[in-house]
Order: sequence, then C-alpha cells, then structure tokens
Amino acid sequence: MGVFLNSSAPYENYKEIASDMYFVDKSPIIGELFPALGKRERHFCITRPRRFGKSVMADMIGAFFSRGVDSGNLFDNLAIAENKEYKSHLNRHHVIFMDCSRMPERCRDYHSYITRISDGIRGDLLQAYSDLEIDKEKALWDIFLDIFLKTKDKFIFVIDEWDAVFHMSFISEDISKSYLAFLKNLLKDQAYVELAYMTGVLPIAKYSSGSELNMFREYDMVSKKKFSEYFGFLDHEVDQLFQIYREQTKHPGITREELRMWYDGYYTAKGEKIYNPRSVVCALQDDEPGNYWTSSGPYDEIFYYIRNNVESVRDDLVLMISGEGVGARIRNYAAAARNLHTRDEIYSAMVVYGFLTYRYGKVFVPNREIMGQFQELLMEKQSLGYVYRLAKESERMLKATLAGEVETMAEILKMAHDTEAPILSYNSEIELSAVVNLVYLAARDWYRVEREDKAGEGYVDFIFYPERQGMDGIILELKINGTPDEAIRQIKKKNYALRFLGKLAERPKYTGKILAVGISYKRKTKEHFCKVEVL
Repeated sequence: MGVFLNSSAPYENYKEIASDMYFVDKSPIIGELFPALGKRERHFCITRPRRFGKSVMADMIGAFFSRGVDSGNLFDNLAIAENKEYKSHLNRHHVIFMDCSRMPERCRDYHSYITRISDGIRGDLLQAYSDLEIDKEKALWDIFLDIFLKTKDKFIFVIDEWDAVFHMSFISEDISKSYLAFLKNLLKDQAYVELAYMTGVLPIAKYSSGSELNMFREYDMVSKKKFSEYFGFLDHEVDQLFQIYREQTKHPGITREELRMWYDGYYTAKGEKIYNPRSVVCALQDDEPGNYWTSSGPYDEIFYYIRNNVESVRDDLVLMISGEGVGARIRNYAAAARNLHTRDEIYSAMVVYGFLTYRYGKVFVPNREIMGQFQELLMEKQSLGYVYRLAKESERMLKATLAGEVETMAEILKMAHDTEAPILSYNSEIELSAVVNLVYLAARDWYRVEREDKAGEGYVDFIFYPERQGMDGIILELKINGTPDEAIRQIKKKNYALRFLGKLAERPKYTGKILAVGISYKRKTKEHFCKVEVL
C-alpha cells in the first residue's frame, strides 16, 4: 500500500461520504466498467462541472477495485453488490490513484508538479516489487511494462481532476503539450493498463485529429447519455433526501419547491433534470438554501469568460436573467481555449463550467443559485454599459413602485428605451419583459421573482414573492399598445392574487398588502405608462 499504488485514501474518503445522512448510492456505475476491463476500449474520460460528484465517483471506484483495503463493509449493502460479478472484482485489482489537483509544497513550476506524481508512483512500485530487478532510472512507463512482463500484473488507473494543471499559474502551450505527452506515454497502447478512468471539468483538448489522448472515450453532460445518471442528483433522489430531511430536522425550514428553484435546472443528454449535488446536501444540512457552489468572487468568475467580447453577449444577458434562453452552438472542446472570443466559444465554456445549462439548442441560467452570480455581475461591471446602468437604477425602480411613484417608474423605463441596445426595440412582449426584469434586478434581494407563473385563472407576467419581513407582494402585468388599466383589470379578472394565498400561507413574510402593477408601451409614441394599485 502506497501513496499512489493501492492507496487507502480513496477508501477513507468514500467511507466518509457513505456514512453521511444524505448519501446517494451511485455504485451501479462500477458495474458498467466491468465489461471494459482488459479490453481495447478501456479508457474513459468523464467531464462535468465542478461540484457534480466527480471526485466522489473516483474515490468510490478506487476503493472498490483496490487491493489496498478490504472495502466489503462499504459495498456489501450498496446496489453494486447485486451485480453477479461483484465478488470477482471487489478488491482484486492493483489501482494507481492520481489526484491531479494535489501539488507539492511551494510548487512554482511544472517540473515540480509532475515530478511529485512520477517519482511518487515510481517509489511505490519499487517498494511493492522490491524482489524484482527494476532499473529505477527508467521512464515510469518502462517500469510499469517491466513489471507486467515479469509478473503479468495489470493496473487500473483512476485519475481525478486530470485538467487541474490547466488552471495553474505556470501553464503554457509547451507545458500543456508536455503534460498530454506524459499521459499518452503512461496510458496509450500500454499492455499493463487494465482500465483508465479519468475525470475533470475540461474535455480533452483537441489539438489535432491525432490527439495524444484519442484512446479515451469522452462522456460530457450535454451530448453523451452514458453515465449521465451518476453525476448530479436526479429528481427522485432529491425527493428521497428531502424526506430524510423532513424526518430528521426538528423544525424544517426548506420546502421541496425551494430545492428545485435553487439547485435544479441542469439536464443530462437523456433529458433528465439534475441538481447540483453538493449544494442540495449543504442546504439540507444547514436548513437554509443559499449559494454553496462558489465561496468567493462569483461575478468576477463569470466575467472571466465574457471579458473579451462583452458586446456580443450583453443583450443575451438581459434575456437570460429574465429566464429566457438564447440560441447557441455548443462545442465542448472550445472550453479548453486559453482565450474565448466568439459568442459560441464563450457559451460553450460557460456550459462546461456549469454557469449555463443547455437544452434544445439554447443556453439558460439554470437556477437561482447561479442567477445570483449573474445579478452580482450586472450590478458591478461598468464595462457592461447600458446593462450596468439599468441594473444600478433597479433599486430606485423598486422604491418608486412600492411608493406608487408612477412618474419615476416611467422615467426609468424611458431611459432604458433611449439606450442604443437593439433588444429595447420591443418587437415582442418577451423583450419588454426582459427589460422590465432588468430594471427590477435589485428586487431579487428582497423577493423571489417568478415569470409567467400560473396564477388564478391564467398566467401572470411577474409575481414578486417577499422573502423578507415587512415587504408588499407585487403582481406585475405588461401590455404593448395597451394601457396600465387594462393590465390591472386583467390581474383582477384572472384572480392572480390567489397565488399569494397558496404560496405564502405557510410562512408569510409580507405585509398582507398586494400591489397590482400595470406597465404599458406605445409603439407609435414610444411612451411608457405605469399604474400601481392596491388589491
């Protein structure tokens, strides 16, 4: 047992996960690897956004196959134990486990980074096979081959976060090629490789048609159906966790609907809805929904992807924060580019990293957790131009609405229309909705804002559900070439106010007052009109 060879670390890591109250059994993925052992097609690369369970799966696979620790106490009660080949593979293989995000102390260059891995594996092999005459000066892959020729021992390689090096400060094009060459020499066409299972965020960089790692079969979230159910939580799995939460929490404060709104919104290639697993578990453990996906600098992180071409995505951002999708051609390999310039490259990267979700040819902001990061971006980055200016006006718009200051509301909307953005041509109510959503952006700090919500006898454009004490409820209806009075009459006629009774009865946070807000735009005169009425 060593640091890399048959390490006990994957077992210890997975044991912690499996003992958690909110554990989800994903062990059947192991059975899907059995047929590949020792076969030609035995190299797998699974790519997913961060926090989607890649490392948990890697630890599980390492703990299952490795001879280092008897892990039957973990797996005997899991679904994989029902597989007829379970006993024949449990702890029967030599496993090389590489966590490529680990770095040597005070690592400042690639040589130090890769030497830790290569020398560490070499040392483990020399110790485990000390009875063999092995030349320690040989290349690592030659040592493996020497061991195989003398013993017929094969090795399963589990490589977690294979792409971590591409995020390190010392990375360059030459270093990227050296790293890919290292993996190629270690894994490609090598008789000692029984299976290679690799995970990361980035797909394998496609430098040429003869890529160094073209022996890997890549499985991403957007286009590949295989393995899709093992990364992220499916609807029925969240249902089960929520039931545990209800039974084990003294005064549960989270609803099942809140889990959906905060963490759902991603889709597998099969069309199944999936949730960010880490965020779901953290929310249930803390008894409070919130942003668990990233801990610092969220809007700067998003800005990293759009900074080279703000103008091409600025109008799309307005649509996306209002809940609309925008058309895009997603190419996963584009995420590996050092600099992103085209609109499709930008969106491809943001899908790969989990900032956007992709379905039916369009990209969307997936859920409230990520929407909060986009909101911060719009409120902080002046380079977004009119989007930033209107977002900053959103605090004034909310105050004017609550105070019934319709002239101020119309003034802000006129200012929005007077910008140069083509989206403000109001060719449809979708565009008007997008702009209204933008000028109410600050309301998200106080309200849960929902669009086209089923309410009463029809669908309402916006409902603002208070999430802090002492706030009025708001129902907002839009009309192009109509009047605010018509909008408010529709709110009354369709009984949209009934929606508040249904959703706020359990935990009322508002004053009891509901404001009906009508906003209209006249195409001929290019004027906005507003009206606020207490229901």
